[in-house]
Amino acid sequence: MRNLLLTICFDGANYHGWQIQQNAVSVQQVFQRALERILGGQPDIKACSRTDSFVHAREFCISFHTEHSIPCERLAGAMNHFLPKDIAVLSCREVPDEFHARYSCLGKEYEYCIWNKRVRNPFLSGRALHYWAPLDLDRLNRAAACLVGSHDFTSFCAVDARERDNMTRTVTEARWERQGGAVSFFVSADGYLYHMVRIMVGTMLRVAEGKLEPEAMERILTACDRRAAGPTAPPQGLYLNRVFYPVNP
Repeated sequence: MRNLLLTICFDGANYHGWQIQQNAVSVQQVFQRALERILGGQPDIKACSRTDSFVHAREFCISFHTEHSIPCERLAGAMNHFLPKDIAVLSCREVPDEFHARYSCLGKEYEYCIWNKRVRNPFLSGRALHYWAPLDLDRLNRAAACLVGSHDFTSFCAVDARERDNMTRTVTEARWERQGGAVSFFVSADGYLYHMVRIMVGTMLRVAEGKLEPEAMERILTACDRRAAGPTAPPQGLYLNRVFYPVNP
């Protein structure tokens, strides 16, 4: 029995997230269909995360056990042959038997992309939020700094998906960057709540609009109330950027 780790990337525009849905096409559904054509069965797939509908991934990790002897290089090539053009396998390798794509994960980095020009960019439709008003990165980074550390992020979790047992997450980095008209929010954490990054972005855009001061983020965290935060930013600008594992899993 081998334990394989596959790293993939996907454009989420045509999918309702990673996890299989009853009445919608998901990335997992398409991935498993291709894998079954190669292995002749459906292994129990473990994914590093769930993603919302229409969210993208530059790096997404999957592990599963199989008795099939196909070499890793051939499996990656065969998967790319059967997968649609908006999903690709970047790499495949064997990992220790106890490795688990989700539970072995140390953290993840997300990026939220904004096109910050008055005129929309048609090439970024479905891949970045068009936000034409000026964005003051000094104010945004002051707000982002308030999110760093271990906090109860209840205020930044969708109400209908609360995990009552533990809402604490540790954010190790949160920053805004600009390159011309492209503005991005980067956040790294040991885990995320449902819609957490998108609510962070929606709230900080209120800071950019002058409706909140940057330091209000501390008050919002302390409130532990979704109603204290701002709106949820659209999913199309969100990317799972990197997945962190021990150096030699």
